[in-house]
Amino acid sequence: MKRIITSLFLGLLLGLSSAYSQGTTATLSGTVSDEDGAAVPDAIVTVRNDGIRWQRETTTNSAGDFTLSFLPPGRYAVKAARQGFLATEIKDMALEVGAQLSLKIALKPAGPAESVTVTAASAINTAPSVSTLINRQFVESLPMNGRSFQSLIILTPGVVLTKTGFGEQGQFSVNGQRSNANYFTVDGVSANIQISGSATLNQTAGGSIPGGSAGGGTISLVSIDALQEFRIQTSTYAPEYGRSPGAQVSIVTRSGTNEFHGTLFEYFRNDALDANDWFNNSLG
Repeated sequence: MKRIITSLFLGLLLGLSSAYSQGTTATLSGTVSDEDGAAVPDAIVTVRNDGIRWQRETTTNSAGDFTLSFLPPGRYAVKAARQGFLATEIKDMALEVGAQLSLKIALKPAGPAESVTVTAASAINTAPSVSTLINRQFVESLPMNGRSFQSLIILTPGVVLTKTGFGEQGQFSVNGQRSNANYFTVDGVSANIQISGSATLNQTAGGSIPGGSAGGGTISLVSIDALQEFRIQTSTYAPEYGRSPGAQVSIVTRSGTNEFHGTLFEYFRNDALDANDWFNNSLG
């Protein structure tokens, strides 16, 4: 009896971890066929992320279909190989947080060449939700007030910033929902724990921590230097997003690489740097 209870408990934990992880990872599925469109079963499909030296592989079924789930966001090389065919590799494929992509790979018969390399391939996004992705390129290219990604959140259609009080900066409403109906996850873990004025922990949806951070709101979730990308889903969520009716914000932090890197910033504000107003200009 004790063994059965332990097995059920472990199964529940694994199920919960999978549900959380699915929201902050990517899924790649597809079909491997020959040049005539016939399915190629038992083909080995490998996805490789050279930035973090990580790879996974799977085998196509009798219909030539494959699925690779829980892939960390990043840029991948996808390779399909089968005896009697040239191995085909698709390079520089971007898999973003929450993405569900479908890919078709056509293998050519074996010949003098050992492999075929494709530098760009069109993948179909099969995710049912309406969402907006903000990646690292936006973070590095756009100016942000207060070093918070709040200014990037408003790029999403249907998002409106709401009036806030002390410790509630970064609150926003999506499609008319209340600002406390938004749900945040950071690397698959719920980030909606709020510390109230009485120093008690409460599960809230605003993403603010007024008792634990002077900034509060989205400012306290992730440092802008640690942010890799995030996706805001505004409607037709998948089953794993069933807790709050507002926006589902999935945040992914940056991972380490094989090279040393870092950032440096400085904040300076002085009246001497302000532009002249109309009255100063009129006086010369």
